[in-house]
Amino acid sequence: MFTQDRSELRARFTAAWAKARDHQPLDPEEQQLVEIMHEHPEYQQTITDDDEVMHRDYREEGEVNPFLHIGLHLALLEQVRKDRPAGIRRVYRQVLDAYGSDRHDAEHAMMSCLADTIWRVVRGGQRFNEKAYLRCLRQCKDVV
Repeated sequence: MFTQDRSELRARFTAAWAKARDHQPLDPEEQQLVEIMHEHPEYQQTITDDDEVMHRDYREEGEVNPFLHIGLHLALLEQVRKDRPAGIRRVYRQVLDAYGSDRHDAEHAMMSCLADTIWRVVRGGQRFNEKAYLRCLRQCKDVV
């Protein structure tokens, strides 16, 4: 599902969502994406193959990029599935335990750490610091 090409990634998101709306069969990656979309009704009208949406930059103050948000959900779940960085699966379970039944809010807290870490890599030219990232994730369970 992951690619460096923004247009290709957005096209995959919109195609999966269109298939779900049309009750067509989904592959496992599409199914995971659609499950996240169901948790985000505020994005369901946005995730379309409309040309403006497909090329929009989402740079306004306070504006949420729905593709980025959903992509962060997918990236976090992929990290947990692969347990990479090593130990993230255990930390994920600890954060989920701290949040009780609210898995979605727990993931949002963890996604803040992921977004911040990615920001440091992209904008600051730093390497992905797995130890700092895991430390940030562990703190999510203490904030509840």
